[in-house]
Amino acid sequence: MAAIGGYRCIECNGAAAELYRDYRRGVLRISICKSCQKPVDKYIEYDPVIILINAVLCKAQAYRHILFNTKINIHGKLCIFCLLCEAYIRWLQLQGSSQNTDPDDLIRYAKEWDFYRMFGIASLEQTSFFIGIFITLWWVTPEMLKRKSDFILLLKALLLSTYGKLLLIPAVIWEHDYTPLCLAFIKVFVLISNSQAIRVTLNLNRILPWFAIFFGLILENGVVCLFQKMGWDV
Repeated sequence: MAAIGGYRCIECNGAAAELYRDYRRGVLRISICKSCQKPVDKYIEYDPVIILINAVLCKAQAYRHILFNTKINIHGKLCIFCLLCEAYIRWLQLQGSSQNTDPDDLIRYAKEWDFYRMFGIASLEQTSFFIGIFITLWWVTPEMLKRKSDFILLLKALLLSTYGKLLLIPAVIWEHDYTPLCLAFIKVFVLISNSQAIRVTLNLNRILPWFAIFFGLILENGVVCLFQKMGWDV
């Protein structure tokens, strides 16, 4: 028998008791969904690279496989690494706008502090973005987020869907005249991934996730405006 757990069909999002049945001697049979009569999770036979490509293409089936039928526990580490990438980009832009080349220790300390400040700002902006999403979804569909586990699952889905920020580093390493455009495309890709994560996790239509993301962006931009009024470069 396969491991029993709270699995989901990647096609119809229906609950499934198992992903496959093991008949020993290397004979496996993928379970069939009782609702849609399709394989519960065809991705268990796929190479991880293929799964990653399908996730990059924002296929709902790949997202359901990753979120419900695997035991990935890199949400926190991935979040911190993405925030470090974003802070590094902002720090580079800040240093690029500075004309001071004095090698004095005080200057180096100030530059190091700038990086920590950018990391803190990026963290607050992302936190406010997520808070805006949670508030909107709870306000529109409170029945979807009744339990603490629902909030945790959605938070993990949002954290995983920010993996697109890892593209910030190569975008800067191979810097050219179109770098600002590349950064804009990366931002759009991350938002699309966030939308798909919300849609798959809560089994919603395509409109409501974008509605929640819109209000999340409003709250995030409000935080940015607050920092700018305080005289901080963001």
